[in-house]
Amino acid sequence: MILKHKNGLKFFIFSKLATFPEIRHGIFTRTRDDGRKSRNSLNVGLNVGDDEKRVKQNRTLIAGCMGGSDLVFANQVHETTILIFDKNKPGKSPQPGKSPQPGNLALTGDAMVANIKGASIAIQQADCQAILMYDPQKKVIANVHAGWRGNIKNIIGRCVESMQVSFSCDPQDMVAAVSPSLGPCCSEFKNYKDEIDKKYWQYKDNYDHFNLWMMSFDQLLSAGLQRKNIELSNICTKCNDHLFFSYRKKNQTGRFVSVIGLK
Repeated sequence: MILKHKNGLKFFIFSKLATFPEIRHGIFTRTRDDGRKSRNSLNVGLNVGDDEKRVKQNRTLIAGCMGGSDLVFANQVHETTILIFDKNKPGKSPQPGKSPQPGNLALTGDAMVANIKGASIAIQQADCQAILMYDPQKKVIANVHAGWRGNIKNIIGRCVESMQVSFSCDPQDMVAAVSPSLGPCCSEFKNYKDEIDKKYWQYKDNYDHFNLWMMSFDQLLSAGLQRKNIELSNICTKCNDHLFFSYRKKNQTGRFVSVIGLK
């Protein structure tokens, strides 16, 4: 990944996605350079005990780094609902610019797919993965929230399928990038026999740590993406909590954000 600085913020971009000038994307770190060293400096989560005004200001700063586009957030609940934003069906899909407040069920989902220019879809994280996807042929973007629950429900494969059904995307054309998240070094599951289906135990080491990165990689391959079009950050959020919020490191923590949008 490539580190960028803009408007006092630090964020990373992926080399594979950066080759497409018609999109913007960024994995934003947990800090903003305004002289404050508060616990939730660049937190974007509205339900983690942070000041709402501060959170909205953070979101505005991030939107500025994304060309001033609307940031579209959803209530993430570790399920498999895919929200579709289709410019050709404005009356049948949620619209950018109307991001929900916590508790608003109108935009509850853990993946978003869009073909609307000028809006950026945003996933909140604190150890979970964001999987950013782009089909340069159909000009369709997607952003997936995948914690371990999302992985075992294969929300990634479901999202790729939604892109095929809704926009006639070909997985062979898609490019995908997996954000910083909990790495195999830190992803211990003591109760994995009760929580994780046996077919996923192949991703476990002798210390009951699961490689969720490779699980996502394989799910992208199974969905039809080409190996050469998938990029992993290979950055563990718990090991790098100076850069990213980590729930495993500190239960009471903020949320960083991964964003992708069509210019």
